[in-house]
Amino acid sequence: MNTILRRIFPFLYGIVMFAAVRIITDIPKDESLWGDQRSTHIFSQLSSIISCYLFDLICRFYFKKKKKPAQDSRSILKEYGIVCLCMFIFLNLHMYIWSHLGFVFLGNGLADYAIANVIYIPLFLIYYAIIRSDVTYKYQREQESQLEKVKTMQLETELKFLKAQYHPHFLFNALNTVYFQVHDENNTAKQTIELLSDLLRYQLYDKNQEVDISHEIEYLDSYIRFQRLRMSDRLVLKYYFDPLLSTQKIHPLLFQPLLENAFKHVGGEYRISIDLLLSDNKVSLTVKNSVASVTVPNNRQREGIGIENLKRRLEILYPGKFSLDITNMDNVFSVTLVIIPD
Repeated sequence: MNTILRRIFPFLYGIVMFAAVRIITDIPKDESLWGDQRSTHIFSQLSSIISCYLFDLICRFYFKKKKKPAQDSRSILKEYGIVCLCMFIFLNLHMYIWSHLGFVFLGNGLADYAIANVIYIPLFLIYYAIIRSDVTYKYQREQESQLEKVKTMQLETELKFLKAQYHPHFLFNALNTVYFQVHDENNTAKQTIELLSDLLRYQLYDKNQEVDISHEIEYLDSYIRFQRLRMSDRLVLKYYFDPLLSTQKIHPLLFQPLLENAFKHVGGEYRISIDLLLSDNKVSLTVKNSVASVTVPNNRQREGIGIENLKRRLEILYPGKFSLDITNMDNVFSVTLVIIPD
């Protein structure tokens, strides 16, 4: 139901309802239609129209609060029963008050009440069915629209994933080409390309499933050696991987952002320490790096995008099974990640 029709429908339906009452009550008596006083007729007609607008407003407010129309037969029958009861109370109370105030004339007493109930209540139930159908139709259209959006998002995500796979493949193949173009005597360049190829291979093929932590350690070792090649010789680097860490399963690439953060922000005394340990079936990684107190604000490293993204990944992969503590004191930035493997 479009907006314009929705606004004028209660007006038209109110006219139809009142006309139905007049036709049923006047024709059997051989009376002319609308034979009452004009003022009484106008008041009754306006009352019927206003009642339809109120009914429409209340019903739509109810469905708006409920958000989802009931689908099972029992709930639907219950709704119609409540509507029937409410309209019975409203209609008879409405007629009683207006007749005693002199706005309407009920010459036949209970018979007029009975006729009004027999006509108005079914018509209001039909009106409720129309509103309910309109709301249900809009709800279904909205659900279909949401489903289409989800499908579109899934396709976009799949496309991005395929693109993300393509770029590492391209870079990986390009590195192999460059490797064979480098002169044999340039060992540093060849070593850098080999390490970078190893890193890309691991990220490309092992990132979507759990791996033995020994594979993750091999990756971290390659990453550390790769970073050392590009860092200054004055870097003091100490790292230790617990030999007890071997076959424990863990999601890959969770430790690398912390190492990357340390290599990126190291300053001051130019020191980095890395400790990956196993204790009480918990895997803990502690990464510390010195920072320059003058040039690096206290919270600059804390708010790194890599760490924030890592937090979100941990909340998804290890909900309630991890802790991430960050401190920045005495020119030393420290991060400790503790994970309880599945």
